[in-house]
Amino acid sequence: MRHPVSKTLTIGVIGASGATGRHVVATALERGHTVTACVRGKATFTGHERLNEAVWPDVDDMPALTDALTGADVVISTLGGAGTGPTTVCTDGIATTLKAMEMTGVTRLIAVSAHGVLETHDRSLYSLAVWAGVADRMRDKETMEPLITASGLDWTIVRPPKLSNHPPTGNSRVGTDLPIHVWSSIGRADLAAFLIDEAENPRYVRAYPRITR
Repeated sequence: MRHPVSKTLTIGVIGASGATGRHVVATALERGHTVTACVRGKATFTGHERLNEAVWPDVDDMPALTDALTGADVVISTLGGAGTGPTTVCTDGIATTLKAMEMTGVTRLIAVSAHGVLETHDRSLYSLAVWAGVADRMRDKETMEPLITASGLDWTIVRPPKLSNHPPTGNSRVGTDLPIHVWSSIGRADLAAFLIDEAENPRYVRAYPRITR
């Protein structure tokens, strides 16, 4: 059950134009927060008085991101590689994000990673299947996570299983030791709701929560 919000926040969303990022922006606005949506190009969000759209043209552009995150209470990263082939967008994007957060004094970071990386990269059917399908994106998340954990920030790394466009249910399960099966998945809307929950009422600081339906 979601606890009452004690105050409104200013939330910087990295990767705001992606499928999950858009849900995060919408959920944050619905709950009364102010959002800075950091996008690589024009995201065409519907105009909202509490929404600022900041163009972040390149993942290495720290001045642009520093300007965008000034005044934020928390940063939520939904970065993810698109398409196939090698990618470093999560690793490079987080490296720049961490530098920008240091410059602006923001200390709270919630980042979406994936179940199946690092110590969860095991011989389970789920891990074998996801690495067979999107190994390049999993490698990117594996090199992203250590940057976050070494940063000294109050971080939360969320490791969902397969993401879907399933309508919000409001009854997802969250925990650091939830079993993840080959059929496990979570809707992006439910994932976004949890990310905002964690921004409002931190429960998993310096932890790796999993979330499933």
